[in-house]
Amino acid sequence: MKNTRRQFLRNTTLASATAAIAPRFALAAQDEIAPFRTPYKYPELLLKGTGRKADFDSISVDDPIVFHAEGAFHMLYIGFDGTGYQTGLATSTDLLHWKRTALVGPRNPASKYTKYNLALSSILRNKQLRSNGEAIRINGRYLGAWNAYPSAGYEEGAAVIGLAWSDDLLHWQLTDPVLYPQDGAPWEHGGLYRPDLMLDRGTYYLYYNAKTDPLPKSAGGGWHEQTGAATSTDLKTWARYRGNPILRNGQRGSATYPKSNPLYSLNPPTPDARDSRFASNPFVVQNGCDYAMFYFGFGYQRPGRACELLALGADPVTFVKVPEVLIDTGAPGSIDETFAHKPSVITHEGALYHFYCAVSGKWPNEVRGIAVARSKPW
Repeated sequence: MKNTRRQFLRNTTLASATAAIAPRFALAAQDEIAPFRTPYKYPELLLKGTGRKADFDSISVDDPIVFHAEGAFHMLYIGFDGTGYQTGLATSTDLLHWKRTALVGPRNPASKYTKYNLALSSILRNKQLRSNGEAIRINGRYLGAWNAYPSAGYEEGAAVIGLAWSDDLLHWQLTDPVLYPQDGAPWEHGGLYRPDLMLDRGTYYLYYNAKTDPLPKSAGGGWHEQTGAATSTDLKTWARYRGNPILRNGQRGSATYPKSNPLYSLNPPTPDARDSRFASNPFVVQNGCDYAMFYFGFGYQRPGRACELLALGADPVTFVKVPEVLIDTGAPGSIDETFAHKPSVITHEGALYHFYCAVSGKWPNEVRGIAVARSKPW
């Protein structure tokens, strides 16, 4: 396995640093972050790998996308079987107890793009923060978005993004890719990650994060991930936003540079931001007339710890980070002691539920599954 996100998160090699986000967001008199907080973690995984060798999700499950349709809550999630990603669907009536429904995004050995991987990672739904996330039909059909990595393994190769259509949530017809990494700027040449669809006043927004090509060791090695957006009015022609990336990496602390880098001796030690390497996996919601982007950050601290963060905006493409971690990694021995990342939110019975991928343990014995936190106690 070479240059994958999992390997990069796992093998951070630079010196430890205190994690902090610069307080860039000027809070008004009221607590602007309050509607987005979900401090009460459920202590157990909702879904995890089955352990059965023949299952598409035998080793781990990841990346929850939660919505409401056909009278029930549903979750799109990706499963890993040692070869690559495939996409499953689970169903719930209470957002806590989930039943696996079907493999809905299988790999296609005949496809150039989905031969090894298919992550159906978004569905067009009501994006109001205080909604139950009802899926939206376009011309009678559900609309989704997918990304796929061209090689076998965990996120191997430069992934592309396409759309998908379904009548019943179980069978999906994929379009050709609509975004290719090579057509973008250098910040996205290494490949495209999870798409997130939103319809706002006649315009479709496709949020995504992407990675650079591998960086030299003097810059920390690995790569950086940042978040961008593309728009369309017809779902056929997509234009990348000219101001991409709309969510950039936070500042890297001088204390995290190697001694061989001139910055090591020229600057006093400073901490790096929690998203100084990755500002990833956007999930955008509307809060009345305003917008919010849930995302995860990963910095230079060792060992690496991914956490859930937030940025707020007055329009769909301008976001300012808030100086607070929404969901951080847990205590040793907890389900998210290693990573808490990849957000999806929904409201039920007056409570905001924040789903995320929780990781505990160390590779190759880590446990990766779906977790949830909410705005009121359990």
